Amino acid sequence: MRPCALAVLPAEPTAGDLDAAYVLRGAQIVACDGARRLAVETLLAERAMQDAPGKGRGARR
Repeated sequence: MRPCALAVLPAEPTAGDLDAAYVLRGAQIVACDGARRLAVETLLAERAMQDAPGKGRGARR
């Protein structure tokens, strides 16, 4: 539920700032996408466990 951090450029960026931000943002996007995928997989696994017969909330034993 938290937003991913993304590098921002300073007020007057140099070519070096642009290069560094480009590389950093790429790494941040990859990390963010990985975290999002893990969160979705976890949610789907939790729902599957809850939907399994006799495994969900309120199941009688």
